[in-house]
Amino acid sequence: MIQTIRKAWGIPELRKKIVFTLLILLIFRVGNAIPTPYINTELLGAYIDSTGGSLLSLYNVMSGGAFAQATVFALGVQPYINSSIIIQLLTIAIPALERLARDGGEAGKKKIASITRYATVAIALLQAFGYYMICKNYGILEQSGVWPALVIIVTLVAGSSFVMWLGEQVNEFGIGNGISMILFAGILARIPTAFTTGRYFVAQKGSIGYLWLALVVLGILAMIVLIVHVNGAERRIPVQYAKRQVGRKMYGGQASTLPMKVNMSGVLPIIFAQSIASLPATVWAFVGTPDKDTSPVAYSIYSAIDTKSVLYLIVYFLMIIGFSYFYATIQFNPVEISNNLKKNGGFIPGFRPGQPTSQFIAKVLNKVTLFGAIYLGIVAIAPLIVGKALDNYSLAIGGTSVIIVVGVALETVQALESQMLMRQYKGFLE
Repeated sequence: MIQTIRKAWGIPELRKKIVFTLLILLIFRVGNAIPTPYINTELLGAYIDSTGGSLLSLYNVMSGGAFAQATVFALGVQPYINSSIIIQLLTIAIPALERLARDGGEAGKKKIASITRYATVAIALLQAFGYYMICKNYGILEQSGVWPALVIIVTLVAGSSFVMWLGEQVNEFGIGNGISMILFAGILARIPTAFTTGRYFVAQKGSIGYLWLALVVLGILAMIVLIVHVNGAERRIPVQYAKRQVGRKMYGGQASTLPMKVNMSGVLPIIFAQSIASLPATVWAFVGTPDKDTSPVAYSIYSAIDTKSVLYLIVYFLMIIGFSYFYATIQFNPVEISNNLKKNGGFIPGFRPGQPTSQFIAKVLNKVTLFGAIYLGIVAIAPLIVGKALDNYSLAIGGTSVIIVVGVALETVQALESQMLMRQYKGFLE
């Protein structure tokens, strides 16, 4: 990775793109320090900390801490991510959008991108209103009324739209993966805080506290090694192409492989599973946490669905597996791949073209997806269990953060390598 960045820095064209990307990230971090008016940031930060590893804590990490500090970029890239996922799912469900994405070409991609932008603004508007209602219900506002509500909502929506624009500028003039790079910068900014805000590390002084801290750091390094290994792992199905003669030329007869990535869906199953699994506790937090003495039944129910409970861990893990299969089915269609192989004269040795081939691909896909889903579940659950044991719930979303950071770093290196390779091809052709 360091070698790739060093080589890219030696190329003037790529050096300009890297500097431009760094400037965009600097603007993003400066925006994270500009506060939104009429909000008491101390009360808001204390409330976010009290929610533990809920959905609000996830938003706070994704925004680089801006969510708890009520800055203009408090919503961060979450509206754009949610909008992209929704439009992607609608593209499969709605035939008109599917035709636009498949047959529309460059104009179709621009149309879908425009729809995604409008959906981002709509989602940001809903999230900004919910943000204002949280501050209002818990007495976090410094001043109430219609004008403060309008200022807060408009500021948050404008900030989210500006972050989306920054990501698009990185895609066009930078090294690419704009939204991912902004998300990457936000999460990295929160890593030092994760080791200093935990009550366990603050309370434990001396060798015992440092020992646990060293063990956590070693665990994170081991997780990074696992993520890098699994992200590059894939199951390759051998494919043979039959020979055919067209005129005087012979085509085909080549051997190839059909790659099938182990972690095909990335971090999306974790994000979706955590959003849904923590939704009941988050909604209950909006209404108000029940008191143990006055409402023992309500408190028991809240404790059972809380993000620190065993039931939450089980539901969370099962949802990750379910969403992993869901995304794998969307991205990898065995019937379509089997038909494409048949049209191009390809076949898998030992299986006839058509239904036997599609059944074999589906069988392999289920096995690979199961392994990838269990891997995602372990990566997501392990920090949560460690955070519960150490009484440091900021580690609860550490698995998601590490996967995103490592994934974006690997994608960035691949993007730089691709651009360097394209530059060599251009020089060769010229």
